[in-house]
Amino acid sequence: MKSNKLSLEVWGDLACFSNPVMKVERFSYEIITPSAVRGIFEAIYWKSKFRWQITAIEILKKPQYIALRRNEVKDKIPSHSAILRWADGLEDPEPILADGDSSLLGTDQKGRTQRQTMALKDVRYRIQAEIRPWPEYEMELPAMEAQFRRRAKAGQCIYQPFLGCREFPAFFTLYEGDIKGSDLIPEKNIGWMLYDVFDLSHPGNTMDFPSVSVFHAQVFNSILRVPEYDSDHVRKPERSV
Repeated sequence: MKSNKLSLEVWGDLACFSNPVMKVERFSYEIITPSAVRGIFEAIYWKSKFRWQITAIEILKKPQYIALRRNEVKDKIPSHSAILRWADGLEDPEPILADGDSSLLGTDQKGRTQRQTMALKDVRYRIQAEIRPWPEYEMELPAMEAQFRRRAKAGQCIYQPFLGCREFPAFFTLYEGDIKGSDLIPEKNIGWMLYDVFDLSHPGNTMDFPSVSVFHAQVFNSILRVPEYDSDHVRKPERSV
């Protein structure tokens, strides 16, 4: 059963689609990545019966960078089991302190540091994707697509979609129509871009299968066409059985 293309128009004041090459100093790609697009679609509608295949991204506003400086704590949160013990009241929570002298922070805590972020401002895109049901759920595809349209049209979401970082909320509306492009950005070679950070070929929760993939991104007539995840155009590690 063939999937229909589903489209959204998304926008926001700030966005950051971090290039992993830049390590701790965040530097955004010029446009939204397929993984960030998938996150927006999943925030509106997601079930373990299918996965989202991103097909196209249309740029509606030229990229504009803005420099931000943020305070980030150096320490990491404890293990998942420790947090569950805190929630169950079995242990007292151990806060991570951002500021203070050595007597307050203790010898094991590192405090905070300032890091630079090169983010995007005033972004707007049209994004397009298809629902790809796993084989045993293919007959439910029309119902899945109808439910997504209802939710997107009503502005419903499981959680607030965001543009790369959770502190940069994304606003959305259902777009009824095809992505046609414009002369805003006639041609742009972005180079190697992050495709996703999970293995999308596994049924169920993709977050159980971390796997970084990249592809060669090129914009023509303000449109970035996204290749199929299973195609040879997407570079990814060998799959585990």
